[in-house]
Amino acid sequence: MSTARTNLRWWQTAAIYQVYPRSFQDTDGDGVGDLPGVIRRLDHLCDLGVDAVWINPFFRSPMKDFGYDVSDYCDVDPTFGTLADFDRLLAEAHRRGLRVLLDLVPNHTSDRHPWFVESHADRGSPKRDWYVWRDPAPGGGPPNNWISFFGGPAWTLDRRTGQYYLHHFLPEQPDLNYRNPEVVEAMLDVMRFWLDRGADGFRVDVLWMLVEDPHFRDEPDNPAWRPGMRPRDRLIHCYTDDQLETHEIVRRMRALLDAYGEPERIMVGEIYLPYPKLVRYYGTPQTPECHLPYNFGLVERALGDWRPEVVRAVVEDYEAHLPPWAWPNWVLGNHDRPRVAARIGSEQARVATMLLCTLRGTPTIYYGDEIAMTGTEVPPDRVRDLPGLRDPLAHPPRDPARTPMQWDDSPYAGFSVVEPWLPVHPDYRTRNVAAQRDDPRSMLNLTRRLLRLRRESVAFLEGTYRSVTAPQGVFAFVRAADRQRWLVALNLTGAGRRLEGEGGEVVLSTHMDREGRERNALELRPHEGVVVRIA
Repeated sequence: MSTARTNLRWWQTAAIYQVYPRSFQDTDGDGVGDLPGVIRRLDHLCDLGVDAVWINPFFRSPMKDFGYDVSDYCDVDPTFGTLADFDRLLAEAHRRGLRVLLDLVPNHTSDRHPWFVESHADRGSPKRDWYVWRDPAPGGGPPNNWISFFGGPAWTLDRRTGQYYLHHFLPEQPDLNYRNPEVVEAMLDVMRFWLDRGADGFRVDVLWMLVEDPHFRDEPDNPAWRPGMRPRDRLIHCYTDDQLETHEIVRRMRALLDAYGEPERIMVGEIYLPYPKLVRYYGTPQTPECHLPYNFGLVERALGDWRPEVVRAVVEDYEAHLPPWAWPNWVLGNHDRPRVAARIGSEQARVATMLLCTLRGTPTIYYGDEIAMTGTEVPPDRVRDLPGLRDPLAHPPRDPARTPMQWDDSPYAGFSVVEPWLPVHPDYRTRNVAAQRDDPRSMLNLTRRLLRLRRESVAFLEGTYRSVTAPQGVFAFVRAADRQRWLVALNLTGAGRRLEGEGGEVVLSTHMDREGRERNALELRPHEGVVVRIA
């Protein structure tokens, strides 16, 4: 496959593919995916046309939050395999030209991590200050009003030592204290461990919450909060989110990555913040931070209100806030959010994928979205997401977004030979990779075509973006570079639409049944997106 010639770095021309390893491919017959399973399916990623794979945590863990509660940062949990399996995965991926990004979880550890076990032992422990411990409030109770993402106070009392420890997530996930330089150095050592083995970089979990207010002040009430909203949204998080000192830690991480030289190692930051704050995590040209602070605008705003004016507002708000030297990125979903096809339907999921692959910047595709998996309803007795089990109102179970990958129509969708850890969607016999590979109009082949078009066009890789006037229900924009000009027109409705004066050569339709010259006007069918060569 040819690639348009540009001066961009590999991560700017790349498309990233997210693998949730528990649900990707089981090879040892325990119903849970593993690293050898990722190796087995690398050719699928190459066939799809992605360039890098981000793998959710596979480190040693009690699995209270399925790997986001790490008990050993420098080993592979036996659920997923061994360090030798990781080394083989890395070698096989690199042999195919694929980069590998690991999911670094620096904000918190498991309560079974040796660091916390020692910190928890007594107040005089050398590791006590590695975590955030506080005395009770005057009169007793938690030190302040901070709320956990998963419901309830963000503090748990250790009755033996008489102090509370901070956890922004589960009580089994105590927060590290990044005001302690030893903690910063310890996490940099973790990064060195994996970089020395050949990892190509990290997606960094909860990056905007590494540091808390040093005075531990109560957070103010949120006047916009209403019943039915998440309990954590009751407060404005000015003392737990996006503290200024966080940026110095991110700069240290970036400097470490840059010290490894070529091939360039990258950092992708999980950051749920408004655009004015998000873009600060790019740093500056002189003191860079994240290569890609993840942009969740489509996930958080557009997919909940899938109208052209909303989508356009998200795109142009992001473009307006990006520093001129910063590189954009886009995502439609991940392991924490309902799948795109579940939110807007399978027909519009095709339109959304065209949007993802034709906007300016690096796209990330969540496993299974290339075949428009929707995630199945998980019966109460099969729910495995602990936060969702403990407080489903505060944090609805995320299991539907994590169901097993649907590879073929064999029992358990080719994911496993036994009952998987989560149920397979009942539509797996018709919605699977094998069936869609042979269907020229499938979602799988649409995704392949879009990624190839992006790779081969300098306009899509590094061209300008400009929205254009379009009929009600349509979002349209032009990408241009050198002498290339492409019109992308997306009909977000179930009715036909007509764009006057927008003739050109239709190169790709989301229906995948249409190519050729259109004169004077462009007719869009219901739920259709098209890419048109206009110069």
